[in-house]
Amino acid sequence: MTNFQLGLVELRRIAMPLVSPFRTSFGSQSARDILLVRVELTAEDGSVTEGWGECVALSEPSYSPEYVEGAQHVIEHHLLPRLRSAGRLDAASVGATLAKLHGHPMAKAAIEMAVLDAQLRSTETSFASYLGTTRTTIPSGVSIGIHNSIDDLLGSVQGYVDDGYVRIKLKIEPGSDIEHVAAVRELIGPDTPLQVDANTAYRRTDGQHLRELDPFNMLLIEQPLPEADIIGHAMLAAEVDTPICLDESLVSARGTADAIELGACEIANIKPGRVGGYLEAVRIHDLCVTKDIPVWCGGMLETGIGRAANAVLAALPGFTLPGDISASTRFYARDIVIDPITISDGHVKVPTSPGLGFELDKAFLDQVTTRTTTLH
Repeated sequence: MTNFQLGLVELRRIAMPLVSPFRTSFGSQSARDILLVRVELTAEDGSVTEGWGECVALSEPSYSPEYVEGAQHVIEHHLLPRLRSAGRLDAASVGATLAKLHGHPMAKAAIEMAVLDAQLRSTETSFASYLGTTRTTIPSGVSIGIHNSIDDLLGSVQGYVDDGYVRIKLKIEPGSDIEHVAAVRELIGPDTPLQVDANTAYRRTDGQHLRELDPFNMLLIEQPLPEADIIGHAMLAAEVDTPICLDESLVSARGTADAIELGACEIANIKPGRVGGYLEAVRIHDLCVTKDIPVWCGGMLETGIGRAANAVLAALPGFTLPGDISASTRFYARDIVIDPITISDGHVKVPTSPGLGFELDKAFLDQVTTRTTTLH
């Protein structure tokens, strides 16, 4: 692959209201302050190509230690200077170049994503072709936040079932779990795939309580315990029949291998931003395939930039469970891309256009931009 020289970098903040509040065990969101990264790469022949990346960090360090203002700071003052001092680069070298700077996987992922997008566009190559995916569509699941009442929850679930989603995921927390799951299972019937996501809301001593979810024939319980408690997840996996899936705990291929070896990870949720980028996400996918661990692609309320790339990633063969790649309208009334993700017969079409699979609606992007920092 051609080596590139990193040129102008633009850090752009945009404000995107959600169509409805999204509540999880770690908080509620009604709008997103999103950091986008635009890079210009100069090839050996002098041609310049731009690429875009999306940082999935939230506004405050609730889901992870990273947050959007901190991500912008570390990109501007630490990550970009390290990349520039390295000289020529490509997407595969970004992770290695930044490895000595500890942490900040979401910030690193945003840069790698932008470099990868530009690199692919420079040769008119699609991300799907780059990964060697063969599937043209993927099944689409939807993630449903915690509701104040079961009636409100059932109304929301019925709407998404009517929209054609093939899998339902419920956010849960103590006090909003067993009865909620029971009511939803009764509504959707025994055959519709159902899973829950606790976002670390439970503790080791809650095993007996979580066993009450076993009769509902769910795909998995996602991240019931704090992210550092790998042993606790292994203990819980031995205590409950429903498979335990890790999310926040998985931050690298090496850590994923350890969790699998300890029996803590029966299913893996791969989020590229959380693990440092799409290339590390592919390495985790490949590892899970060799270990016979099912994987699926999680979501972080991405715009059409990240949503398109996630759809391509989820077309890899190890992604055997429906992911959280819902239609753009699940979260945003209008997206920043020209051809946003939609669902048809419960499936999403895998993007095949050059780059990561999106084209920006630059007029609308300018409308929602709140701040731009240009770095040379």
